[in-house]
Amino acid sequence: MTHTLIPALIAALLLTACTNKPAHDAPTSDRLPIVGTWQLLSGTLIENGDTTVTDYTQKTPFIKIINDTHFAFLLHDLTKGKDSAVYSSGGGRYNLADSLYTEHLTYCSDRQWEGNDFVFTVTIKNDTLTQTGVEKIESAGINRINTEQYVRVKQ
Repeated sequence: MTHTLIPALIAALLLTACTNKPAHDAPTSDRLPIVGTWQLLSGTLIENGDTTVTDYTQKTPFIKIINDTHFAFLLHDLTKGKDSAVYSSGGGRYNLADSLYTEHLTYCSDRQWEGNDFVFTVTIKNDTLTQTGVEKIESAGINRINTEQYVRVKQ
């Protein structure tokens, strides 16, 4: 019995190892070139009819890092906390289908944001990424339109 079982196990292992299925979904050539490090230039929030525009190039730099499956963001003040300490970070998995970019926020320094999904429409023109979507967290009373404009960080 062991003489026939061992060759059968080896054959099964070889067949499994020879499949053409990739370990993860590889980016395709028609996918937006979203992978990289992005510096946030400006953000526009529209909430309850009020519009707030923030320039992220002066006092509070913000970067977003995106790989094939995950994203992370970091924001901090340039005064190293001397005037008022500002720090925010978060990350998680994302999905990209055509121009629909959905962040699944798993980690966030502002814990009320964790566990929420945020859907954005993304466009990339040259080295500029623009994302627009609704940020809604009912438990925190947040319901606003957020448009962010990023530039790709050169290496």
